[in-house]
Amino acid sequence: MSKERTTRRPPHGHGPGPGMMPGEKAKDFKGTMRKLLHYLGAYKIALLFVAVFAIGSTVFNIVGPKVMSTATTELFNGLVAKIAGTGGINFDTIGIILLATLGLYLLSALCSFVQSWLMSNVSQRTCYRLRQDIAAKINRMPYGYFDSTSTGDTLSRITNDVDTLGQSLNQGVTQIITSATTVVGVLIMMLSINPLMTLITLLIVPVSLVLVNVVVKHSQKYFREQQNTLGEINGLVEETFSGHAVVRAFNQEEATIQRFKETNNRLYESGWKAQFVSGLMPPIMNFVGNLGYVAVAVVGSIFAVQGIITVGDIQAFIQYVKNFTQPITQLAQVANTLQQMAAALERIFALLEEPEEDAQTSSLDIAQVPGDLSFDHVRFGYNPEAPVIHNFSAQVREGQTVALVGPTGAGKTTMVKLLMRFYDVQDGSISLGGHDLREFSRADVRSQFGMVLQDTWLTNATVRDNIRYGRLDATDAEVEEAAKRAFAHHFITTLPGGYDFVINEDASNISQGQRQLLTIARAVLADRRMLILDEATSSVDTRTEQRIQQAMDNLMANRTSFVIAHRLSTIRNANLILVIREGDIVEQGTHDQLLAQQGFYAQLYESQFEE
Repeated sequence: MSKERTTRRPPHGHGPGPGMMPGEKAKDFKGTMRKLLHYLGAYKIALLFVAVFAIGSTVFNIVGPKVMSTATTELFNGLVAKIAGTGGINFDTIGIILLATLGLYLLSALCSFVQSWLMSNVSQRTCYRLRQDIAAKINRMPYGYFDSTSTGDTLSRITNDVDTLGQSLNQGVTQIITSATTVVGVLIMMLSINPLMTLITLLIVPVSLVLVNVVVKHSQKYFREQQNTLGEINGLVEETFSGHAVVRAFNQEEATIQRFKETNNRLYESGWKAQFVSGLMPPIMNFVGNLGYVAVAVVGSIFAVQGIITVGDIQAFIQYVKNFTQPITQLAQVANTLQQMAAALERIFALLEEPEEDAQTSSLDIAQVPGDLSFDHVRFGYNPEAPVIHNFSAQVREGQTVALVGPTGAGKTTMVKLLMRFYDVQDGSISLGGHDLREFSRADVRSQFGMVLQDTWLTNATVRDNIRYGRLDATDAEVEEAAKRAFAHHFITTLPGGYDFVINEDASNISQGQRQLLTIARAVLADRRMLILDEATSSVDTRTEQRIQQAMDNLMANRTSFVIAHRLSTIRNANLILVIREGDIVEQGTHDQLLAQQGFYAQLYESQFEE
């Protein structure tokens, strides 16, 4: 049986985890984007309005300098006329122009606000749906996926990768629309002012693109190294704190500090280099932009003297030059952001496209089926070419206590996985009441079993809620009765708050033995007709073990129970002991019968008590 865990933290704490790293590129960018567009189909109306308002905001912002330029021209002409004594400044006209400009910028801000609100809503709804879909997917996936995939990797997909998508989607989509619209709109406005000056401005574009590409290429390398080292240092910190007692017991404080210093130094080196190189982009782009301003100012002055363009047009053109180079830089940055988003999406969609357990239904009422179990020539291997169970056959009558014993790796836990249909047999069959287990749905089969495992799993909740996890509709009285039958009631009443005492995230505020008692109480409350006990008393003292064993005897009465045991003293009263060795039953019988045979079981038993 896969071991339950006392902690639910990802391997690297709250750091980036083993997910997508900055600078990482998607393997199939186009295919992933098509899947995203299909996923966003539910929000196509909202996205249409996002595009409309984003374009509107950009257009109003672009038109503003052109309108403002008429005020500059009017002011300049009025001032010249006043000096020449032929007229004066028309402040009424200038006031109207300034009000019109203010109106354009207000409309631009309003459109920007609306599109930002809509896009934030779409991106967060998309993340919400993805998290819901992943959570539902996990419950439909075969057990084998979790045997072959680390928990940290799965957690990273539902947290880090989805968060990356949300941030990139919110910023990237609107940035693409506004930047592209700005480039096109500004180019049109500059051409309308003067084509030759526009051509001069366009000459700085390839220079900008080359410099942006160089900076991004080098900064990505350092950002990737920084993120990898950050994950390493997070893991080191968590590892050190979770095993702090062991570190101090073996006097490894200095070695741990030295290891941390080395990792921290590498993080420092990659961090400052990443920030320094990426920080070069603004001054470089400003330098290139200033060259453009100088060229435009020189040529514009010549044209103004010749009467080709007005002073206001020069002022507007200079603003457009600034607005032209900025979106080009933004588009280059967005391209990198989209690659990161696609890499995260690939991991998310890869999980969502994993094969699922068959959604089987059954017309049989499993609760009415007799509880006799039959293992008939069962053969199974996680790799079909390397079977773990070779030829397992056994008959278990309803109500019997069956012990599975044998050396580590013999196949005991695998048999329990097959019994609960975490996996299906490859040859032979397992039958319940004469019906192959594959005739029932997996959920129906698992609803018949209660489980108590050696490694406890408790949630960050009250003692009462942890016990009630066995049956969510249980009353408080039923919860307390289950605790009493598991001999947990006494220690619970000594806790601050009793049954309302909150167990922390890794259950470290109660002892290992107390955790075990709570999981036993949970199984008592579940009241299933079959039980699986995997070294259920291994973490408690001898006196508590005796009391728990008594409770287990009461619990197992009239129930079919499968006990995986290494301490053979706990299974003396089992109705049937199956001795498993290398995937096969080599002996079976009661404790006394197997001792009398002086076979493999007798050797195991005597090795534990030979002293």
